Amino acid sequence: MRAIVIDDERLARKELITLLNQLESVEVVGEAVNVDDAKEKIEQLNPDVIFLDIQMPEKTGFELLEELDNVPHVIFTTAYDEYALKAFQVNALDYLLKPIEPKRLEEAITKLQGKIDGFTKNEENPSTFNHKKLTLDDQVFVKDGDRCWFVRLSNVRLFESDGNYIKVYFDNFKPMIHKSLNALDERLDEKSFFRASRKHIINLGWVEGIEPWFNGGLVVTLKGGDRIEVSRRQAARFKEMMSL
Repeated sequence: MRAIVIDDERLARKELITLLNQLESVEVVGEAVNVDDAKEKIEQLNPDVIFLDIQMPEKTGFELLEELDNVPHVIFTTAYDEYALKAFQVNALDYLLKPIEPKRLEEAITKLQGKIDGFTKNEENPSTFNHKKLTLDDQVFVKDGDRCWFVRLSNVRLFESDGNYIKVYFDNFKPMIHKSLNALDERLDEKSFFRASRKHIINLGWVEGIEPWFNGGLVVTLKGGDRIEVSRRQAARFKEMMSL
């Protein structure tokens, strides 16, 4: 598995890379010293996993995750154990406290390998990583206040525009992210997600029912009961996509 180590402390990076190089199942393909450097390396190298320090100058590890469109597997590494609870709230794969013990690192890698074996990752050309569409198998990082989640897009049934923010509907949660619906629409795979109107993007896999509405529009019912109006302009395209 391809790994990137992200830490502002050079010694901490080198120590972790040395430990990882002793494991046959891991290839360290890069290292980064801050969030901006990490974002560039992730987009360029397309790693399977990032080992991410939480506390770094200027921007934190959590802020890096907010800036990524497609989030790799994440193992947090930090000397500050007060962040442990928050790390687990975002459903991180694992959490390693510095100084990292070789045994704990091996346990984290074993857990990661099991997760990767259970999910076949699409092979992408690293040079095109930044331009690929987000599919149902991809996961995104969602942060709303002090609460954070890693969310598989297959579990997101609806995106709803609310001013300069978007509500992300999954499970019983509706957190807000600071992003435009137009920008999100450009990143999502149109085979799986449909722009129903100026305010809504729906996951086609969650569609349960369709009925006519006023002025040639439609109303779509999603699993769970959400009812979304499809504009007249989009209704014909929607019918075409949902028919044989």
